[in-house]
Amino acid sequence: MTDVAAQVRSKTITWEDPLPTARLGATMPGIEYMTAIAEGRVPAPPIAAHFGMRWVRIEHGEVEAVCEPDESLYNPIGMVHGGVAATMLDSVVGCAVHTTLPAGVGYSSVELKVNYLRAIHAGRGEIRATGRVVKEGSRIAFAEGEIRDVDGKLLATASGTCVLTPVR
Repeated sequence: MTDVAAQVRSKTITWEDPLPTARLGATMPGIEYMTAIAEGRVPAPPIAAHFGMRWVRIEHGEVEAVCEPDESLYNPIGMVHGGVAATMLDSVVGCAVHTTLPAGVGYSSVELKVNYLRAIHAGRGEIRATGRVVKEGSRIAFAEGEIRDVDGKLLATASGTCVLTPVR
C-alpha cells in the first residue's frame, strides 16, 4: 500500500433505453435523426452520457460534438484515457456519415485510425470533436475527424471507414 490518501469520488450516469430510439432512427433520414438528437427531441445514445458528450452542430456530411472531460476518465498515469478520444472520434466520423444516409440505411465502423497529438486533462474546458465525410459511397463511406481544445489546439485526428447496411 502507498502513503497516498484515497479520496473517494462518485459519478452517476443515467440514460434512456436506446432500442426504441434506434428503431425510430431507422425510419428517418440520417440528417433528420442526428438533428433531432442534437436538439434534444430524441434521446442521445447511452455512450454520450458516459462522457457527457453532446452534439452541437449537424450538417450534411459534417458534425461536431463537445464534452468536458473529468477525472473519472483518467488512465493510471493521470490524464484522460486515449479511448475517450478514440470514442469521440469514432462517434463524429460515424455520425458525419450518418447525416448523408437515407432512411433505412445504417452504418458500422470498419476501421478507425487515431493519431494522438497532445494529452487531454480534466479541468481545462471543453474539447470539440469534428467529423466530416471525405467520400460518400453506396456501400462504403470515408470520413475524417479531429479533436481540439478550447484554445483551438489540435489534440487528436482520425480517419475512418464505415460500411453502409440496410437497417432491419
